[in-house]
Amino acid sequence: MLKTTELPQGRQDPCAEPTGESMTETEKNGNIVYVREPTDLQCGQAVLAMVTGLAPEQVTKELGNERETNLKEMKSCLRRHGLWVSDERVEVRDRSDLPALCMLSLETPSCWHWSLFSNGIFYDPEHGVMDDFPECARKYYWEIRR
Repeated sequence: MLKTTELPQGRQDPCAEPTGESMTETEKNGNIVYVREPTDLQCGQAVLAMVTGLAPEQVTKELGNERETNLKEMKSCLRRHGLWVSDERVEVRDRSDLPALCMLSLETPSCWHWSLFSNGIFYDPEHGVMDDFPECARKYYWEIRR
C-alpha cells in the first residue's frame, strides 16, 4: 500500500503544484530537498537535482537532455559532482535492504522510473515523499555516497 509521509504542521505539500518559488519551499530531510519531476519524462533529472542540490533546469542543461535519462547519464552526473555511486545494480525486495542513500530504478505499471531513497524516506519525483516504495514490480538500486 502506498502511504505518503505526513508533513509537520505548517509545511507545504511537496506534491502541490509549483507556486513559482524556488524548490527550497518543499519538504527537506537533512540535505535532500524534494523535487517534483518538471515533466513526465524527467524523473531522472529530478533525482539528480535532489542529490546534487542543483535546480532541475540546470541538471537538464548539463545533461543536454530534456527526456528520459539512462544509467550512464545518471552515474556520470553524480560523479561529476563529486559523489560516489556503485557500479553494481542490486535487486531489492524490502526497504530494510536499502543503503542510507541510493537511486532506485523501479518498474512501475506504466514505465521504468527513477526514484531516490535517503535515510529511510522515499523521494519519488512523480508520487511525492513516502515511507515505502511506490507501486512497482521490480526494484533495483545503486548506492550513492557523499
